Amino acid sequence: MADGHSKPVLGIIGGSGVYEIDGLTNTRWETVESPFGATSDQLLFGELDGQPLVFLPRHGRGHPRPPSDLNYRANIDALKRAGVTEILSVSAVGSLKEELAPGTFVIVDQFIDRTFARQKSFFGTGCVAHVSMAHPVCGRLGDACAAALTEAGIPYARGGTYLVMEGPQFSTKAESELYRQWGCDVIGMTNMPEAKLAREAEMCYATVAMVTDYDCWHPDHDAVTVDAVIKVLLENADKARSLVKTVAPKLRDRAAPCDKGCHTALEHALITAPTARDPAVLAQLDAVAGRLLKA
Repeated sequence: MADGHSKPVLGIIGGSGVYEIDGLTNTRWETVESPFGATSDQLLFGELDGQPLVFLPRHGRGHPRPPSDLNYRANIDALKRAGVTEILSVSAVGSLKEELAPGTFVIVDQFIDRTFARQKSFFGTGCVAHVSMAHPVCGRLGDACAAALTEAGIPYARGGTYLVMEGPQFSTKAESELYRQWGCDVIGMTNMPEAKLAREAEMCYATVAMVTDYDCWHPDHDAVTVDAVIKVLLENADKARSLVKTVAPKLRDRAAPCDKGCHTALEHALITAPTARDPAVLAQLDAVAGRLLKA
């Protein structure tokens, strides 16, 4: 974890269309082993304008892995082991609001998790923890993203609710209309349980959601197709790389622990008594919860 004596390390999780980061120096692709299994791909280590950065293509280079088959726990655990303190998730989404047109970026501040086929916690039998998810993203990191998007001239909206569906199919029209009634702003398939796991791992997490389409609710637009999505994805990917280049320098001087509490999220979350904790489970948690377990 970042403290007063070390630089923050920015982790970028690149979603659909974002499989590499331009402008990195001192780069190397490296396999980071995790007790939770294999990550989506190797991690790309480097520096961007003096800011240490670690990049992980969420679906793997070339997009071989679907949302439900991603090993979210391994991905977050490996980023933690790589020294990452702040995670910026860049994700393709559909829009559920007229004003959020394709090409718009949304700095999400809430989620509704509708996934059902994924491992959602590092903790379980042998070591139970309950972290707060009332505010599931880091406002401090969100502020940096907003400043970077403004500087890069990329149109964006600050705040919004991301409905996370299981996939891999797109929504039915009835589902799309239901989510609109719930007040959701965008819909995607990947940011849960990613945000929950980042919180458990005591890392700052922010989502910049890149709108590619209007899902299937919009009367004046055809139902979403992969061809249409890919066209906007490529345009958004260029903007996403500009965002990363602009936001990285803004984090260089943020070495202190996050004032939003992200870096201490487990402080009062472990409920299993020390004498009842399973040593085998604790061994898996050496990176995620090492700050507390080693204390």
